[in-house]
Amino acid sequence: MNRDPYRKIATWYDLLVEAGVRGLRGIGMRIYPPKEGMIVLDVGCGTGSQLALYEQAGCKVFGIDSSPAMLKVAQEKLGESAELRLADASQIPYSDETFDLITAVLTLHEMPAPVREAVMKESKRVMKKDGRILIIDYHTGPLSFPKGWVENLIVMIYEMGAGREHYKNYRDFLARHGLPPLITQHKLTIAARKIVGGGNFVLYLLASE
Repeated sequence: MNRDPYRKIATWYDLLVEAGVRGLRGIGMRIYPPKEGMIVLDVGCGTGSQLALYEQAGCKVFGIDSSPAMLKVAQEKLGESAELRLADASQIPYSDETFDLITAVLTLHEMPAPVREAVMKESKRVMKKDGRILIIDYHTGPLSFPKGWVENLIVMIYEMGAGREHYKNYRDFLARHGLPPLITQHKLTIAARKIVGGGNFVLYLLASE
């Protein structure tokens, strides 16, 4: 594993970021409401805020992340009932058809293109045949005025502040038209889609063809 880029901010991450993401998480849960006993994997689980919502709904929760610092915060938040692993999302350490739902919240845009493709392939592999994948990430527009423009400026500032490599991958994600090509490439069908934030964000609920 590379040096942990979140080691200095993990304990502050929720304070800095969560307020802006909480609304997106809520929309995702309304698109595909959790059921008690559902088995959920969050890819790039960070501090565990996504999994906390599903845990509260009675789901069995699993998370993977490449940051030891973020996983430490997540484990403290979720307790021992959550299974969290330090892992590479391009090689998800679970068997085929394990999960009812796989979520990825503002995660794919951080990755280089080949890694993104591998993560989508792996997510489909570990999803049950009747399962779903919920992805929340950036949308390529068009942006509404003025809300979309203002939110886009905030997004740009945040992404630039996340570091050169992060920003490079973000720009590449947009240049490759975001999620639709990945969805098509991996032969997934769109069960639901919702564009929010003035055109800056999109939520996709995906199923196998």
